[in-house]
Amino acid sequence: MNNNFEFTFLGTSAADFSLLRTTNCHDRFDKNARRASCILLNDSFLIDCGMHVLDSLRIAKKDISKISDVFITHFHADHFIQNHVEAIAEGKTTPLRLWCREDAQLPEIKNVEVIKMNEGESYHLAHAINVKAVYANHEESSFPQHYIFELNGKKVMYATDGAWISNRAFLCLRKAKLDVLVIDATCGDYMNDYRLAEHNSLPMLRMMMPFLKAAEIIHNETKIYLTHLAPSLHKPHDETQALVKDDGFIVAYDGMTFSV
Repeated sequence: MNNNFEFTFLGTSAADFSLLRTTNCHDRFDKNARRASCILLNDSFLIDCGMHVLDSLRIAKKDISKISDVFITHFHADHFIQNHVEAIAEGKTTPLRLWCREDAQLPEIKNVEVIKMNEGESYHLAHAINVKAVYANHEESSFPQHYIFELNGKKVMYATDGAWISNRAFLCLRKAKLDVLVIDATCGDYMNDYRLAEHNSLPMLRMMMPFLKAAEIIHNETKIYLTHLAPSLHKPHDETQALVKDDGFIVAYDGMTFSV
């Protein structure tokens, strides 16, 4: 049994993907060839299953037969493709579990058990891992939600897509004392973009962090990873990382791993 969280970023892009991924980066990860955002926890729990997930799993040399659960942040095509869920579920001796928001509507999928989560309620996964759904500020018709995973007192929140923090989320998160926050950073180092109603920019994140600390949602040792970056709205990876160095942010890239 693994007593730690082990995460692999399989994709870190918003929906305006770089063409590099289909040319000289077809068979490898590159910091500037971002694929659709998704992340793998302990080789068993996949968060989002969008248009590039099978390709990303292949490049990362991950065994899809080990994936027992898929968590959907929302039902846009860069985060959910039914055929890809079916490919992961195919041949399993027990159904693949697919987790989503309690009011989400989706068709029956062969060999998949759909679990609709009540907001704020904790669910047991395996060993000592629990998960909780938190309301997300994103297009409501896509049934968005964020996730908090907890293992032996360690807490990791995966928060994309979404902007700011709603009162509903605040009431669930106050004094959470997250060890890791993986958060949407779709827009670049500027303001006044129409996407800011449902996505974060770097100035927004800088504004939010003192509030999150004051509410004890994060603390001085919390690791902040930025993901779901739009290549058309950000500078190249290394320049973006330099921009946020003094903020203490870590810019995620495809293939990056971390443990806690």
